[in-house]
Amino acid sequence: MPRQSLTGSTVAGMTMVTAGSMTANLAAYVLQLLALRWLGPSAYGEFASLLAAQLVLAVPALALQSVVARELVHGKGHTELRALGYRCAAIVAAIALLLVPGISWALDTSLTATLWALVAAPLLVLLATEQGLLQGAGRFADLSVVLAGAGVAKVVPAVAVLAIGGGPGPMLLAGAVGTAVMVVVARLLERRRGERVVGGAGVGVGTVLRASQVQLAMIALSSVDLLIARVVLPEADAGIYAAGAVATKAAFWLPQAIGVVLYPRMANPVHSASAVRSALAVLTGLGALLVIGAAVVAPIATMLFGDDYAPVQGILWMFALNGAALAVLQGALLSAIAGERTHLAIVAWVGLAVEAVLMFTVADTVRQFVVVAASVATLTACTAAVLALRSARSDDVPAQ
Repeated sequence: MPRQSLTGSTVAGMTMVTAGSMTANLAAYVLQLLALRWLGPSAYGEFASLLAAQLVLAVPALALQSVVARELVHGKGHTELRALGYRCAAIVAAIALLLVPGISWALDTSLTATLWALVAAPLLVLLATEQGLLQGAGRFADLSVVLAGAGVAKVVPAVAVLAIGGGPGPMLLAGAVGTAVMVVVARLLERRRGERVVGGAGVGVGTVLRASQVQLAMIALSSVDLLIARVVLPEADAGIYAAGAVATKAAFWLPQAIGVVLYPRMANPVHSASAVRSALAVLTGLGALLVIGAAVVAPIATMLFGDDYAPVQGILWMFALNGAALAVLQGALLSAIAGERTHLAIVAWVGLAVEAVLMFTVADTVRQFVVVAASVATLTACTAAVLALRSARSDDVPAQ
């Protein structure tokens, strides 16, 4: 199949999803900056580690959105896909309750704060179902509204609680309430144009589990440094590392619209190879720009974070490099889910193991932690991208 450039509709979709994502990310960064200033390094380290734990437990939500979008492209109906979402949410809720004591012990956080952090996980699964239906149908304008609304609905209540003196636990609970409200809004928005009803067998939870292990590897690799920093580094240094990781999150999440918009094409065998090539090329180029941007703005880091976080100023670009590499890795792994080649996740699992071992054995400063994280992420992303491109070429189906 001849290579295809990005079409006008694809670019428009990326623009809309980017607008929605950036609105959500901007709200999240406002929360991060306010928490950095008002909580202080110690409490902020607790807040950041609980957010990382929440993200790991919400992995089925990310996987479910991808599976729902893929299966909608393949002809499944709304009713069966939404039923799959309900089953996954129930499972995640049960797991969250069981994990609260263990996570509280591991992160040295209170049981209450840990519970409030994890209660959002099943709500994110329900929200992901609606987002997957919009994504698979190519309704990117509506999807952008949901993405923006979800970010704002989660952050505004948390900021309000922070403003009146609430700590990490109450902030996370307020964010969960906002997410619950957005689930209802997204459901109403998704149903606005009617639903496709298709008979036949439903989609099993096992399908989501296979995709979940791919997303789990991805999210674990993007979060393990924060979790290990909380364990290995002194409390103040862990908070400083968490501040630098704001740049990692920015470089990781800002390009996510690329994968979101191109994913339905990745799931279509006729367009898969072209979509994978386009996604990886754009992610790489944008990542390079973000790393350069981080180096340029580094001198004003203390103005944003406060003088307590001055040590991240000279290494901010490395945090951005870590996030940019993870964004490329995410693009490669999304193509694996779209083409049901989830065995490619082994690359990310190996990278995760290597990073964890190095952080526990040879890294004991903020600089050493980010050097390990950025190096492992870059090598893992390059390996996964090469394998994804080879797999996409081998599965390329000529257009009829």
